[in-house]
Amino acid sequence: MNQYIPKPVDVSAIVLPKELEALTEKLAENAHEVWAAGRIAQGWTYGEKRDDVEKKHPCLVPYEQLPESEKEYDRNTAMNTLKLVVAYGYNVVKK
Repeated sequence: MNQYIPKPVDVSAIVLPKELEALTEKLAENAHEVWAAGRIAQGWTYGEKRDDVEKKHPCLVPYEQLPESEKEYDRNTAMNTLKLVVAYGYNVVKK
């Protein structure tokens, strides 16, 4: 099998309008909620340290209680997703 080489779309030149930047935090929070719901459904619970055997994870807390580094990870994911949507020519419009 050949080595996998990721080729994400380069969105570094995309500048989001201010109204989409504000949406980033909501998307980041929801991404965390989806991740946490999935973990909990798999039997994971909160633990001060991650333990894959015991299925414990320190990030199984509400978004506002996450360390800033974890929030930033979710924000980057959300921001890059929004940039990709714009790069593909879509418009995100609030109703």
